[in-house]
Amino acid sequence: MQDYLSPERDRLALITIDAQRDFVLPNSPVAVGGAPATVPYMQRLTEAFRLAQAPIVHMVRLYRCNGSNVDLCHRAQIESGQRIVMPGTMGCEIIDELKPDPAQRIEPELLLDGKLQEVGPKEWICYKPRLSAFFQTPVEEHLKSLGVSTIVICGTDFSTSPRSSVYAAANRDFRMVLATDAISGATDAGLNELAQIGVYLMATDKLLDWLSRSRQAA
Repeated sequence: MQDYLSPERDRLALITIDAQRDFVLPNSPVAVGGAPATVPYMQRLTEAFRLAQAPIVHMVRLYRCNGSNVDLCHRAQIESGQRIVMPGTMGCEIIDELKPDPAQRIEPELLLDGKLQEVGPKEWICYKPRLSAFFQTPVEEHLKSLGVSTIVICGTDFSTSPRSSVYAAANRDFRMVLATDAISGATDAGLNELAQIGVYLMATDKLLDWLSRSRQAA
């Protein structure tokens, strides 16, 4: 039988999702539970992908203060005055541990215009207007132009953006690996559901060990 699900090491990209200061730092009023504990694992993944010269895309949210570009489940909060991942604030920045250069800043206008911000060799930031990394974003076209068939996903708040992105990626015929300890809020039931649609579930140690091998299936 033809294998359509196994990850392909030589056609791999990493996608980080919502790894932003407002969602991750423990002193933030909207920090996602469990997010700080995932930071060392996300950091190891990004460093390994840079070393392997494999593509990395950091997906981010940017909420305008008038709520005009905010998903419905958060729009009322923003309209009432709450400020989350607002363009130009430190809260919208990717956490320093994942940046190739901690001094580098997001360029909101470029991202809100639907363009990718290049932050290093084979590394970009991309704005997503909704939960999914693939909804009205250039990510699918960008990854496929690079020959990517397999995406590794890590990030913040499993039940929202990461899980939405997994199903969207499945609809676009990407092979997938979910880094189980590099994603906050995952449940056994939720992970089992993704395994049933062909997503490979790997802890970071196992994933990096597999990534470092020259010849062996996952």
